[in-house]
Amino acid sequence: MTPTGADPRAVARAVDALRRGWPVTIDGTAFLAVETADDAALAAFDAGGAADLLVSGNRAVTLKLANQLDGTPTGPVRIARTAWLGLAEATAVADPALDLAHPLKGPFRAVPLGCDAAALAALTLARRAGLLPAFFVGGIAGEGAPSLGAAEVERFESVPALRIASRARLPTRAADKAEIVAFRSEEDAAEHVALLIGAPGGAPPLVRLHSECLTGDVLGSLKCDCGPQLDAALAAIAEAGWGILLYLRQEGRGIGLVNKLRAYGLQDQGFDTVDANLRLGFADDERDFGVAAAMLRLLGQDQVRLLTNNPRKVAGLEAAGIRVAERVPLRTGGNPHNQAYLDAKRLRSGHQL
Repeated sequence: MTPTGADPRAVARAVDALRRGWPVTIDGTAFLAVETADDAALAAFDAGGAADLLVSGNRAVTLKLANQLDGTPTGPVRIARTAWLGLAEATAVADPALDLAHPLKGPFRAVPLGCDAAALAALTLARRAGLLPAFFVGGIAGEGAPSLGAAEVERFESVPALRIASRARLPTRAADKAEIVAFRSEEDAAEHVALLIGAPGGAPPLVRLHSECLTGDVLGSLKCDCGPQLDAALAAIAEAGWGILLYLRQEGRGIGLVNKLRAYGLQDQGFDTVDANLRLGFADDERDFGVAAAMLRLLGQDQVRLLTNNPRKVAGLEAAGIRVAERVPLRTGGNPHNQAYLDAKRLRSGHQL
């Protein structure tokens, strides 16, 4: 349920503002995204005095800052602003692509957050906006800036209020008897879809959760195995005679297309797919499989055979109330360009065949 007085569109407005380089206020504390700020916006934000810098815990670990404060070492870290820490320097702190060009950052002084829930909410909004998780914090937001509570962001991240928006027959190369179903939420612009193949026969459907991958699904990238997995999943569901492919708008394991491409750049420097995400300031996997569970419930399914090598997908569905009757491995071939990626998924993220 929406908290009393909460605006279900507040998060969407805040995400839009951050993308445009505008500040937002969370629980009374003002935040300005480093990535989209410009000199004028920062000057207005700093009008009452230099605002501090906020980075995620994972980025703070890369910068050797997390051990300066007691508490959880991967929690958000607030860096006191000094005279030399302007927009260009803050951008170098936020963006790991600049680490080689600016290898000696600091010295920095970590200070108490003073806005713990709001800081976590701001980092969540950055991920939703597809931005680097770094903010100027504690400045002046100005009249008209979006204002919301950390609880509203937390609610947004919980079970989504999805509805079926449209459905139609869609013959595909994998199966000519298929139906596509589109889902919407008033709180989120992302439109997830499901492809239903075949007809129920009494057994749980064979289900694949496939996260959107523009580079792999559309452009034929050899850096990942997403395209071959999508093709193999559709073929397996068609062969089973009844199943569902959920196409989830969670590009780059939930960090967005631009940040995924930044991770690719870090991989070219020698970091594996896990370390690249961590160096950007994100978790290894930021996806939320609660949205997949909500889609399945709207389709009348509470029990599935899950086509996956990823135990997190099994755990995520079951935590959201969908019973996984069987995990069915998905086998696709590697290539010289993605072998390190596949090894990292197996050795560091626990993927299994």
